[in-house]
This record gives sequence, C-alpha cells and structure tokens, in this order.
Amino acid sequence: MSGIAVRARRRSVFERLAGWSYRRRWTALLLWVVVVAGVTAGAGLAGDDYRNDFTLPGAESQQAQDVLAERAPARAGGTLEIVVQDPAGVQRPATRAAVEGMLAQVRQLPHVADVAAPFTAVSQDGTIAYATVTLDVGAEAMPAEDTRRIIETAQVPGLTVEVGGDPARAAEEAEGGAAEGAGLLAALVVLVLLFGSLLAASLPIVIAVFAVGTAIGLVVLASHVATVADFTTPLVILVGLGVGIDYALLVFSRFRGELAAGAERAAAVRTALDTAGRTVFFAGTTVIIALLGLVLLGLGALQGVAVALAVTVLVTMLAALTLLPALLSLFGARLERTMTRRAQRGRTAREEGRVWRRWSDGVARRPWPAVLLPLVALLGLAAPVLDMRLGFADAGNDADSKTSTRAYDLLAEGFGPGFNGPLVVVVDGGGKAVQSAAQAVRQAIAATPGVAAAIAPFAAAGGDVATVIAYPASAPQDEATAELVATLRDDVLAPVARDNDVTVLVGGPTAAVIDVSDAIAERLPLFIAVVVGLSALLLLVLFRSLVIPVKAAVLNLLSVGAAMGVITLVFQHGAFGVPPGPIEAYVPVMIFAIVFGLSMDYEVFLLARMHEEWERTGDARGAVREGLATTGRVVTAAAAIMVVVFGAFVLSPDRMLQQFGLGLAVAVLIDAVIIRCLLLPAVMHLFGARAWWLPAGLARRLPRLALEHR
Repeated sequence: MSGIAVRARRRSVFERLAGWSYRRRWTALLLWVVVVAGVTAGAGLAGDDYRNDFTLPGAESQQAQDVLAERAPARAGGTLEIVVQDPAGVQRPATRAAVEGMLAQVRQLPHVADVAAPFTAVSQDGTIAYATVTLDVGAEAMPAEDTRRIIETAQVPGLTVEVGGDPARAAEEAEGGAAEGAGLLAALVVLVLLFGSLLAASLPIVIAVFAVGTAIGLVVLASHVATVADFTTPLVILVGLGVGIDYALLVFSRFRGELAAGAERAAAVRTALDTAGRTVFFAGTTVIIALLGLVLLGLGALQGVAVALAVTVLVTMLAALTLLPALLSLFGARLERTMTRRAQRGRTAREEGRVWRRWSDGVARRPWPAVLLPLVALLGLAAPVLDMRLGFADAGNDADSKTSTRAYDLLAEGFGPGFNGPLVVVVDGGGKAVQSAAQAVRQAIAATPGVAAAIAPFAAAGGDVATVIAYPASAPQDEATAELVATLRDDVLAPVARDNDVTVLVGGPTAAVIDVSDAIAERLPLFIAVVVGLSALLLLVLFRSLVIPVKAAVLNLLSVGAAMGVITLVFQHGAFGVPPGPIEAYVPVMIFAIVFGLSMDYEVFLLARMHEEWERTGDARGAVREGLATTGRVVTAAAAIMVVVFGAFVLSPDRMLQQFGLGLAVAVLIDAVIIRCLLLPAVMHLFGARAWWLPAGLARRLPRLALEHR
C-alpha cells in the first residue's frame, strides 16, 4: 500500500509540464514567440531552396536519364516547347522572320542550351508550329524567374505564342492563401458555436498558427540541407492547421470539463494535460509513425515531405502541451467567468451528455444492424479504389488561363495529344557506334501500334549513344500510353537490343511518371502493413487488449478506403464535372499516412475515456456509454473543424491539393460520424468485457503506459 501511496503522490511528466507552463506562463509564451520569430526571420533571410526529386534508382527511365547525363549531357536537360499559331499560316515570310528573331533572343537567355528550328515541325493545316528549347539543367532545377523570362521573351505581337513543358507549368503555380484563410475562418465559426465565446474559440487557432508558423520556417531552412519538394508548404499548412486545432481542442475541452466538475483552475490544467495531453502525445506519435513510414517507399520527394509533415505534427504536439497551459493561465479567469454565465443560461455538462448516453443505449440494443449497415455502405464507397489509376496531372488538367495549358492544347490540336508526352528512347552501345542499331530501334518503334511518330536518331558526340524521340498517339495521362511503354520495353525493343548487342532504355518525363506510379503501387502494401502494424502495437501497449488494436486497424482502413473511393469517383471518373484524369501518385500514400494517424486521435481519445470508466467500474456497457457521453460532442466538433479546414483546400487551383483536401475531409467526416459514433460503440457493445481482454502471459511482458489520470 505504501508503494501505491508514493506512486499516487508522484506527479507525471505531463502534470509537471503543465505545472511549469502554468506557473511560468510569461516565460513559456516568450519562448514560443522567440522561437517563431527567430525561425521565421531565419527562413526569410535564407529563402527557400525547394527541389523536386523524382529520381527513382533502378527504374528504366532513371537509367536512361543517368546515361544521358553522363555521356550526352546536352540531351539530359529539361525542355520547353514554344508553340506558335498563325491562322494565316506559320510559313508566311513575315511570321517566319518574327519567330526566328524571337528565338534568337531566347537563345541568349540563362540556362538555354539549344533552340530547335520551329519550321521543321508544322501542323498539317500549316497554322501551328513549335520549337523545342533545351535547358542546361533539369526541369526541376530550372529557376522559376528564368522560365518566366523565357515566357516573356517568347511573345510576338500579332501571333499566338504559348510556352509549355514542366518548367513553364511549375513557374505558373498559383500562390496559396485563399484556402487557408477560408479554412481558418470556418474553424473559428465552429469553435465559437461550440464554446459560445470568441476568446475560448481563439485559443486552439492561436496554437495552430504558432505551430504552423514554426513548422514552415523549419521546413524552409531544411530545404537548404535536404531535398524538400515545392508542394511541401501547402501540405504543412493543411496538416498543421487541422492537427493543431484538433489537439488544442482535445486538451481545452478536458480543461473545461474539469472546471465544470468543480476543480480549481491550476488543478484543471494539470488534469487536462495528464489525460487529454497524454492522448495528444500518443495520437501524435501515431501520426508521426505513419508519416515516417513513407520513407519506406524510397522516393526522394516523398521522404522530404514525410519528414516535414512529421516535424509539423511534432511542433503542433509540443505547442498543445506547453503553450496552451500558459494561455489557460493567462486567460483562465475570463474563461471561467464565461463558462459560469453560460452554465447559468443553458444546460449542464451532464445534460449535454444525455443525448450521447441515449445514443449508446440505442446502439447497444441493436448492435448487429449498427455494424452491418455502415460496413456495407463503406465497402460500397471504397469499391472504386479497385479501379484507381495512379499518375500525375499535367498541363491538360490546369486552368486555361495558363500559357502552359494553352500550349498543351495547341500541340494536341496541331500534332496530336501524344506530342505533349514524348518518349525519349536511349540506345547505348557501351563504347561502340550505335547508328545502325538506333535506326533499327526507330523502325521498330514506328511500326508499333499506338505510336504517332518517331523521329530520326540523334547521336551524341562519340557516336556510342543515340536518342530516338517517339510520340504516342495517346495523351500522357492515358492508360494507353502506360500500356505502350510496357509494350515497347517488354515486347518491341528487347529483341532489337539483343539482335544489335546494345542497351535500349525507354525514358523521358512521361516514362518517369509511369515508373514512379508503378513503384508506389508496388510498395504500397508494405507501407500499409508497417504503419498498421506499428500503430496496432502502440494500441496494444496503451489499452492492454487484443481486440482493440485489430478493431482500430480495420475501422481506420475502412475510412481511408472510403475516402480514396470518393476521390477516384470525383477526379478519375469525373463526377460533379471535374476534368477526369489519374489520381496523383503521391496522394494515396500521403492520405493514408495522415488519415490513419489522425483516425487514431479520435480512437485514443474516445477509448481512453472508455478505459477510464472500465478501470473504475468494470462495467463494459457503462464504459462505452460514459466514454461517448464525455467525448462525443468534442469528437464531433473536432471533426467538423478538420472537415472545414481540409475541405477549404478543394478551393485551391492545384489539382493535387484539391485531392488532398477532399480526401482528408471525407475521411475525417466518415471517421467521426460513422466510425466513432456508430461502428466503434457497436463493436465495443458486441464484445463487451472481452474487448479489454489480454492473455495473462502477454500482460506480464508488456510495459504499462497508462492514459488515465491517476
């Protein structure tokens, strides 16, 4: 008994942290202000050095790029297409003179290695021509300001001139801001409705803003020492706002509950950190595990994004555990008075939980329908995932206001859709001349169904490496193009390479996209297995149960699957008038990592209260009832906030961010409404006391990581 008494008197790490932040509120606040200001100032002085690393070691497209970079560097750089249209004919002397003069100026610009003559490629009706601009750097390394100079220089009065290609598309990326602002405003409205106080509603948003500001600064600084993709910052904002508000809300709600129960303010802060704070810590750890699991995919761009988002979640978690207690110390008295006035006008906390108790009892009376009906619905929503096609959006999916999109459309109109995604076929003789072999390769490609054209081989200096440019008859995103690449590699070019004793590699940006998409699809099962396994292991240790980890894994997979099914219906099949196209290859793995981790927030928060009641009373049905009664309102509000924050990113002009926003919003909505409020309590009622069962031998070996306030 003495040991128990000593243990009861010893405060946990979370209580000590809460106590320090509460007592040293100005110190804690000042430290955060200094950190945010210092990181932001450093990032502003250093600037960003974002780089998209789409290399995929071992892929055939990467091998082709490596051969060109080593043996034919003039052919290894990125390219731009300057497309000219003249309804009266591009071969007119005046048009020829104007275009040639413009191209002469383009040749003098930075990073321009070569400009091909435009009039060797003229459309059949004679109104469209294009010139290929070869750069001395890769498309991902081309500075946006230099690309914009090329676009400006290419304009010719009286002619339609558009500039296409990946560098042009990257230079035209729209600035963010509207989606983030709309998400924050909507979140503030939900919080005001929840708490009835602008001050109380502002605290979770303040936490999110501090965390996101710090994370963005850290990501900008990290871009100088690691490869960080240029689409990382919008994702940091998206995840940081959602998670930041979510974590702060969980802690703040427990604080209000303790005050309503009559606790003194400082004690309420300590209890909130020792209960909801632990939940935030373990839930955040789960999110970080899921995000770092992306490193297993071996893709440079994804690894940088994964680490950046993991750092964002870590900073957000620290802000909820250290900055929030300081703010509660500063504004606690005003919040307490607001709560008292609201309680006098409205319902008590117990009355607010009465609806959830009745709901829990209703689910307990009909658990099987509560499990089977939503299960069938979720499986139906997830069904389109079986037909999901991964890829990357190109300029054809962008707004017509962009010159890269107009160039894409002109090329497709004049020469066919495949001219927007040429295949670069590299013929490597390994030190011997390859001219005759390259001619055989060209002939074999030209005779392949699905190929619109194949130009004559271009030999590099030395004559042991040559390239053949092949234009598919289908657009870069079309499934037919991926099938053509597979046919060329497996059936057409393999015998030609063998007969001529050369190496033939199909590369180029289109082939690289196909290779990256295939690699992600191939490695996705391992990634899912690792993330689910580690998360289940954490839940096993936390709740000391075999049923709960398995249930959590299955239910979380259902919510992710349903969300991906909705994305497939909207963006791949073109529901609601959205231009159809492939699902961005990075979206499924990123959404899985983020959603699976966030799903654990509600799982841990809800189950922690159920476990608390189970440990106290031993009544399984009562534990489910009280767990829902005390957390249902908070979980619903937190989900509503995350839905509006994530859903606001559907307003973004970027297709990838639209898919992220819709996928995350749908997943959180399904998770909170169907999973947590219906399936989870139904399953817990079905298992009853067995839900908390753990074999005695395993129980002795597992460490104890309690979530309950003791």
